[in-house]
Amino acid sequence: MTTTTDRRAAVAADPVEALRRMIEIRHLEDALNRLYSDGRIRGSIHTCQGQEAVSVAAAACSRPDDYATATYRGHGVALAFGSPPLGVAAEVLGRADGCVGGLGGSMHLADASVNVLPTMAIVGAGLPIAVGAALGAQVRGHDAVSFAFFGDGSTNIGAFHESLNIAAVWRLPVVFVCENNLYGEYSPLASTTAVPDIAQRGPANGVPSEIVDGQDFVALADVLGRAVATARAGGGPTLVEAKTYRYHGHSRADPAAYRPEGELDAWTARDPIAIYREHLIARGTLTADAADALAAEVRAAVDEAVAAAVRSPAPPADRLFAHVYG
Repeated sequence: MTTTTDRRAAVAADPVEALRRMIEIRHLEDALNRLYSDGRIRGSIHTCQGQEAVSVAAAACSRPDDYATATYRGHGVALAFGSPPLGVAAEVLGRADGCVGGLGGSMHLADASVNVLPTMAIVGAGLPIAVGAALGAQVRGHDAVSFAFFGDGSTNIGAFHESLNIAAVWRLPVVFVCENNLYGEYSPLASTTAVPDIAQRGPANGVPSEIVDGQDFVALADVLGRAVATARAGGGPTLVEAKTYRYHGHSRADPAAYRPEGELDAWTARDPIAIYREHLIARGTLTADAADALAAEVRAAVDEAVAAAVRSPAPPADRLFAHVYG
């Protein structure tokens, strides 16, 4: 039986598994969109179609004992770092088979089995938590690395600068991963942020930075791999700005009518899954037929997991206060 730890290790060990995971994220997010439209998901959801390469490349550079924090657009991060599709789908549906037993839902998803710390509804709230996880590893004399995933909008809050500053002062093993998808909720980056590149804000806080194409898995793995190696060796944090794009609106309720005409088409033409698929075919790792078969296999497995999640019971009422302490 494949465990969640095996799922993380597989992505790090096998380039084909990285493609598998990217397809898995895409298909599950599409399935969750349909479940939302069918009225099966309460509240809103925030999906990450178009951004899959960022989290999967980070997972490919990680070890099973590394930590991650994500935003409320965090389904992809959880899947990339090893959470099974059933656990993620059932959690979003609020069912007992979810990775938090159906008590967290989409916006408070977590999976302790793969060190994915709770996602946060508050913008940027995961940044100091990732720093805390890195400090814990440093204090214990352990070389685990902490990944902090956040959006471009998070870089305008105090916790972003505070987190980078203290991580630099204490040389903490953190990789700050900005998924710059050009919009903070409904606002284009240029309307809220004075600098054109988020990476400029790293050196101002004593953190070296690098910009990378967020649609290119190979480029991402190279940049993130070097950042992880630096952190693990005691060299301190790095800020990686991945230029990426979300294909859907901010939330499931957002039609994204504010996007300029042609912008979505330009980004879908550089789909990260298609780019990586062609890379693997060009180097002879996969044939086109094998890639198609892999995609069909993944879609079938995700469909099965989603069906199981829909059948999963709601958590019993006596679990409501199970994790509340006073």
